[in-house]
Amino acid sequence: MKRFKIISAIFLTVIAVIFGCNIFYLASLYGSIRASVERDVMTALADADLDELWIRADRASKHDREKLEMSSTSGQPRETPRKGETSVYQDRDGDMAVTTTHPDGTVTTEGYEIQERSSFTNEFINAVGQQFHALMDPYVPIDLEVMDSVLVTRLSDRHIYPGYVASEVLDSAGNTILASNVKVAGPHDEFTYCYNRGQGLSYRVYMTPLTRHIISEMSGVIVTVFLLMVSFAVAFWYLFRTVSRLRTIEEMKDDFVSNMTHELKTPIAIAYSANDALLNYDTSNDTAKKEKYLTIANRQLRRLGELVEGILAMSMERRRTMRLSPERISLAQFVEEIAAAQRMRNEKPLTIETDTTPGAEVEADPTHLANILNNLIDNAIKYSGDSVHIAIRCTMEGISVADDGIGIPSSAIPHLFDRFYRVPRGNRQDVRGYGIGLYYVRNILDRMGWDIEVSSTPGHGSVFNIKFKGK
Repeated sequence: MKRFKIISAIFLTVIAVIFGCNIFYLASLYGSIRASVERDVMTALADADLDELWIRADRASKHDREKLEMSSTSGQPRETPRKGETSVYQDRDGDMAVTTTHPDGTVTTEGYEIQERSSFTNEFINAVGQQFHALMDPYVPIDLEVMDSVLVTRLSDRHIYPGYVASEVLDSAGNTILASNVKVAGPHDEFTYCYNRGQGLSYRVYMTPLTRHIISEMSGVIVTVFLLMVSFAVAFWYLFRTVSRLRTIEEMKDDFVSNMTHELKTPIAIAYSANDALLNYDTSNDTAKKEKYLTIANRQLRRLGELVEGILAMSMERRRTMRLSPERISLAQFVEEIAAAQRMRNEKPLTIETDTTPGAEVEADPTHLANILNNLIDNAIKYSGDSVHIAIRCTMEGISVADDGIGIPSSAIPHLFDRFYRVPRGNRQDVRGYGIGLYYVRNILDRMGWDIEVSSTPGHGSVFNIKFKGK
């Protein structure tokens, strides 16, 4: 048992280590997926910024065309609006230079050092966006409603579906310059995207926490890990339960063998002594003494027969090749013969009443059926008071054996037919048994295809109902 406890402790430790490693792996996976999702959000922000700029530019172009058309229809001379121009090129150092011609005719040149882990294309897009903002923002203000709308679209393209999106424009000091009408409520994640480095202008976006999205991405892994851990736990529980039961049965077997060995020796020794007294002493003239010794020997031999019968019953149960030899049995005569033999017992005042439906018969193995009824009667006698009354009722549907004994606790009835199980009797020590009689009864009845039910009231007796096959 000590070895089993050590193995169990090691196994539990291994499971705990595996569980800890899985938790660490899930935490690392969560961090990795979150970093990837955050990069997707920032990319979506950059794309949404360009989309919003193009929408504003398209609106401004339409507005200019409408003004020109109105001037043409009114007969006023048309003035071609001065437009800004931007050119981007790579300088000798491999960095990016941007030259902008503003509508007022001024020309500015800015240089951008390409950052490590970035590319010319990314820097190009960022620089174009910033220059586009410098040209567009003074004349057409940012529309945050449009920004929120296109951002939701860009996020959905990346399979990110926030419950809400709200944005605002911040200056270099972090003060809000412009805010959308969407109110942020409850927990949220924040993202900041600088769209104008020169002026330090940025978007700050609020959205539903990404945790739900990340968990959905990890759902397959989480479910797999959970099922593995549950499988490990169930397997260990079943193994522990099975080993504990086997250990208990092994201990009960050891006790059974030890007690049975003692019990076999005792009646043999007593019967031997009684026979020895009859042989070595002249008891021909002492009828009382002769009857006493013969009674002792007979009682011990009967006891020895009961013990051997119990051993044989257990042995037959373990041999799966045991075969029944069913015969047509007339219950009236069969049961009365068993009752008559039991009435000869002189352990305590005993009354056995039989009542059989006329013509009641059953197809059964007579030897095993007799053993079943004898076991039930023996139990009724054992677990009774100073006297016992037993009533055996036989019908076409089954056999019932009722007694007026001490009864069986309701908590013990579900275990009554378990191997080696004995009903706890507190301080009562006069009842001998090994927990194999009723186990034998249930096993044989199962092989016959019959069933048995027990009802009992402590202090008033018990009833065992045998139901024939198909009844």
